[in-house]
Amino acid sequence: MKLFQIGELCLLEQIRKRFEQHPPNILIGIGDDAAAIKPLNENLLITTDMMVEEVHFNLNFITPYQLGFKLVSVNVSDIYAMGGKPKFLLLNIAMNKNTDKKVMDYFLDGVDEAMKLYGLFLIGGDLSTSCKDITLSATLVGSAKKYIKRSGAKVGDKIYVTGNLGDSACGLELLKKIKRPVHLNKDTQHETPHSIVSALRSQLLIKGLNWNEVEPLLRRHLLPQARNPNSVTKNATSMIDISDGLLIDLSRICDESKVGARIYTENIPLSSELKRVSSYLGISPLRLALSGGEDYELLFTAPAGKKIEATHIGDITESERVIVDILGKERTFSAEGYQHFGVQR
Repeated sequence: MKLFQIGELCLLEQIRKRFEQHPPNILIGIGDDAAAIKPLNENLLITTDMMVEEVHFNLNFITPYQLGFKLVSVNVSDIYAMGGKPKFLLLNIAMNKNTDKKVMDYFLDGVDEAMKLYGLFLIGGDLSTSCKDITLSATLVGSAKKYIKRSGAKVGDKIYVTGNLGDSACGLELLKKIKRPVHLNKDTQHETPHSIVSALRSQLLIKGLNWNEVEPLLRRHLLPQARNPNSVTKNATSMIDISDGLLIDLSRICDESKVGARIYTENIPLSSELKRVSSYLGISPLRLALSGGEDYELLFTAPAGKKIEATHIGDITESERVIVDILGKERTFSAEGYQHFGVQR
């Protein structure tokens, strides 16, 4: 069944029933011109992110389920990057009227799964037909007693990241080689029989890679989980999530804080899977980690001497922006990573 055969009103009602549960402080949810929420006794945080087909995603590489999960996760990551807790979701969906209804259902399955993971409630949004490509947008409302900005880094602070870098970018490079979606978790029962996944695994084994090496990289790209900041907010002086690449996102902290940074390549956390698979692909794992993007790890600064549950990768300086390699050789770094309207290399 196609979307035009169902119609907007019927589809809206299906979404409303699917996400009808909400806490008492949501006075009005889906169904009116606007949602109504009792004021929160904390600082209000609001973020929004778009995902446009052929710009942010390609359906040759990602399934509708993964797309729904990822759309929610990237917005949650922005709230987490401010030291906040995500609460309410608004969802805007534009699809071609001839899109199969199953695509919408699988997309909402991914949204639903991510909402349960992060404890979110859908309170509204909008539906539209599109001429060709899919356009998605999510707005997330959260709160924080103490919010953390990009502009708080001080000279002498240490620079930290919450996990391995480059895995997502390597996962994308794998998908470009595989040239087909890879189904994971609940996605499998919706989209493809187990035999296809098994065949894919066999193909990778023949090429010299095994599923245990490949799967974490694909998962980090297709089904990223945002990093909860609870263990670091107490000491963080500035913070950002790594969405466009370590170097460009660190540059944003430096720009906003009016400081410099010195990072050490030997401290950059690289997974064993990244090292193995990037070698197979003929790509530098360090390059993927520095400018690959979509890791959705937290990059933050904290005063020296604090006990921090994260990896120390460098130090905040007065003005220089330098990478130091394992031999002690220095080079200046710039904002390398993904930029809309920029020249991509």
